[in-house]
Amino acid sequence: MLRIPKKIHDDLIAHALEGIPLEVCGILGGREGTIEKAFRMTNTDASNEHFTMEPREQFAVVKELRAAGLEMSAVYHSHPETPARPSQEDIRLALTPGISHVIISVMDAERPVLKSFKISGGVVTQEEVEIV
Repeated sequence: MLRIPKKIHDDLIAHALEGIPLEVCGILGGREGTIEKAFRMTNTDASNEHFTMEPREQFAVVKELRAAGLEMSAVYHSHPETPARPSQEDIRLALTPGISHVIISVMDAERPVLKSFKISGGVVTQEEVEIV
């Protein structure tokens, strides 16, 4: 289970909506399955179908997480035109073991959908998300 504070949940939704028509992305830091901090990242691909995080930003976030005693709990990104489920590319590029993959679908901007998945060795398992 992934626990996300309501304030962070709402910021993830806002980020996804602000990014339309492109995908947005970011990193979520926390402890023991509870998210404590969200980091908006630059999608260097500037695409509506995929994302690549800016490497210098990633490095800075990892340093900040370590200094705060947090772990990288999840990577998030939006799907502006498709449902909140991993694409084949998302599955292929899920290379960081143990983290959650949060996907926010804004294909219906009036009703954004946030879901989380564990992806390991090409196997996708949806995980429960609790908004706290």
